[in-house]
Amino acid sequence: MPIQYLIALFIGLPIVELVLLIKVDRWIGFGPTVLLVVLTGVVGASMVRQQGIALLFKIRQEMQRGNTPAPQMIDGIMLLIAGAFLITPGLITDTVGFALLIPFVRKAIRGWIRKKLEEKVRNSHIEIHVRSPNDL
Repeated sequence: MPIQYLIALFIGLPIVELVLLIKVDRWIGFGPTVLLVVLTGVVGASMVRQQGIALLFKIRQEMQRGNTPAPQMIDGIMLLIAGAFLITPGLITDTVGFALLIPFVRKAIRGWIRKKLEEKVRNSHIEIHVRSPNDL
């Protein structure tokens, strides 16, 4: 991921979130805005926990059957991202976090990731960088 995207993400997103929170504050007031941010964090964290536990059971079942739980592992990564977004104060991050809790959204993202990886394999554009412990 190019550095410009990271700069936009880590600097631009909080600014946009702050502007949006100020607008919501003007619309519904300070107290309800704070309550909304806290409530989405608490509800979101609870949902991530619940789905994460269910996902661990699915991973265990797939492994007991002798299958590689690759889709479940990718879902696990998306649940971790969802959790990070949901505990981050802001409405945009909460929206993305809640979207990642919807199974068909995760399935669509998995499909997109698979398609991109297959394209890169077909075009021979995959690079693998291996570092030894001494490089760290």
